[in-house]
Amino acid sequence: MAEGEWIYRVPPLTVPAPDVTNADDLLRHGSVQLFIKRAQAVEPHLLPDRHFVATVAAICRRLDGIPLAIELAASRTGALGIGQIAERLDDRFRLLVGGRRTALPRHRTMHATLEWSHELLTASERVLLHRLAVFAGVFDLDAAGAVAASPALATYEVVDVLSNLVSKSLVDRNPTGYRLLETIHAFALEKLAESGELEVISRRHAEYHQNLFERAEFEWEARAVDEWLAEYGPKIDDLRAALDWTFSPAGNPSLGVALTVAAVPLWMQLSLLQECRSRVERALSALDAGASRDQRREMKLRVALATSTLYTRGRAHELGAVLTGALEIAEELGDRDYQLRSLRGLHLFYFSSDIRKTLEIAKTFCLVAEQQPDKNDRLIGDGLVAASEQHLGDQTSARTHIERMLANFSAPEHRSHSYAVRFIFDQHALPRLILARTLWLQGFPNQAMRTAENAVQDALEANHAISTYNVLAHAACPIALWMGDFALADRHVKILLDHATRHPLPLWREFARMFEALLAVSRGDVVSGLRRLRAGFDELGESLPAFDHVKFQSDIAETLCRAGQIADGLTVAEQAIERCEQTNERWLFAELLRLKGELMLRKESAAAKAEDSFGEALDWARRQGALSWELRAATSLARMLRDQRRCAEAIAVINPVYSRFTEGFGTTDLANAKALIDDLHRVSRDEKSDRPG
Repeated sequence: MAEGEWIYRVPPLTVPAPDVTNADDLLRHGSVQLFIKRAQAVEPHLLPDRHFVATVAAICRRLDGIPLAIELAASRTGALGIGQIAERLDDRFRLLVGGRRTALPRHRTMHATLEWSHELLTASERVLLHRLAVFAGVFDLDAAGAVAASPALATYEVVDVLSNLVSKSLVDRNPTGYRLLETIHAFALEKLAESGELEVISRRHAEYHQNLFERAEFEWEARAVDEWLAEYGPKIDDLRAALDWTFSPAGNPSLGVALTVAAVPLWMQLSLLQECRSRVERALSALDAGASRDQRREMKLRVALATSTLYTRGRAHELGAVLTGALEIAEELGDRDYQLRSLRGLHLFYFSSDIRKTLEIAKTFCLVAEQQPDKNDRLIGDGLVAASEQHLGDQTSARTHIERMLANFSAPEHRSHSYAVRFIFDQHALPRLILARTLWLQGFPNQAMRTAENAVQDALEANHAISTYNVLAHAACPIALWMGDFALADRHVKILLDHATRHPLPLWREFARMFEALLAVSRGDVVSGLRRLRAGFDELGESLPAFDHVKFQSDIAETLCRAGQIADGLTVAEQAIERCEQTNERWLFAELLRLKGELMLRKESAAAKAEDSFGEALDWARRQGALSWELRAATSLARMLRDQRRCAEAIAVINPVYSRFTEGFGTTDLANAKALIDDLHRVSRDEKSDRPG
């Protein structure tokens, strides 16, 4: 540096966060202001609209707020347009050419600027900068030393050389660690490839992350979820980069298989199920192609594949064989933990085709769990039995099993996430989901809603998207709609839609839209709601589990009835009844029979058949201990009897059912029943007063 010369470090300009969308908020950031100013210098008539500003913000984020990079990109606005600039950022060094005519040659292209800076580095600084380019995200000193050290650059030297790169603004340091800004990263990666070290450094990077995630896999049972995620969550970009290399032509598939297995807990905890599925499929393909065969790893991959596929593609027929294969390996290895995991997957798989089979699997789970040191495994088996029996229609037994689980389950708080990874759901939230549904069916709507609310809170606190989705879709949303609390239903549907949007799972998004459609129907928008409901059902098709399939068929049949489309409604109701008989999905059977009766009642000369359907519905509801369905069936039958001037019979049908309720008198079903009872007593009094003395 010459005498009197000063170095002035120009830090990156502020860039808006990805979730900032308001144009005024975006324009407050220096990087966006600079880009627009330079773009208007090239195109004086440019008037930035909302889309333009949003695209500029995305470009500035990709350029890390580096002023020179932003100036160079903005200078191409006239020639390329804002959309082309955004698309070509991956080829940034050809894009970032130009700028002011008065600029020094090294400032006219980004590549020339970086090349000039690169030439000023010492040999050790160049080597370290090149090798650090293998990191896709944030790294720490241990990672830098493990990957970048060599005989020519000792581990202890890495710290000093890294500090020099930070001081020269080539490496960014923040509270989470070190990283290369994206433009510098692209330049350094070119240099790493030119050096001939790309393969050896990529292998070291992958091996380092295999060790890291194997440690993470070991620790997730013992550490608090927030602490565990804070350490390993930020490594996901490097995990992806390492896996991409291992399965590339120059990579090492056996290393990729090991790394994939170790990373499954992170994908599951973050609910990145589509990513998990695609990565696991590739690892299993590598095993089939001859990568080092390891039964334990194959077993783990099979379970991960089945779990992730069930929530991204729905029930695929081949998953039964995948899970059965995993169970056979687990039995051969004497691995009871993975026997339980495989059985849990099979339990979920058979919910789409054979509920009685799920009860057999749940009981087998309990037998295996008896041999486990953790008594909570046996209690999780109780939860599986409860779920099966509820769907089979035995609400009394279901409640006994689920309440026993809730009363005795005592997982330490810091291990709650390990149960979510092992058995798919958070084990504080899922049992409350089952209990909430059981309570509603048994005629305790207020308790059911409180339990569902607690389950939602548990799932949100666990920060586990799969659990949150299930609690909302299978308890909180339907119960609020059944109760007629549309404000509460609206709140839950919004949370469901938010989760479905934030997590890239099309199955969930369509599911959430169907609940939105149901809410619209409940509020009176029958035509639009019915159209959206049927479109969603057709889109999801056989990917829906049996519980959801017959439930939405029931909703569609009821909506068709409200719309006056009686023939279509009867067809849908009969299809749902047939499906229940095929799969043993009996929990909704009474309600489907009632709906069939309501539809038949609207056909000419079908009153007798309608009365038979209502009678069957009452019988099924009583046998199942489903008081809420019994009340609906009694209300439908009593209304028909009233219209036939058989008021005494109607009162005898509905009064005993209504009198067994102890709560929920403000809900839609109970309010309708009470209004009907009052009307029946009024009509009965009028009839008596009209009789001759």
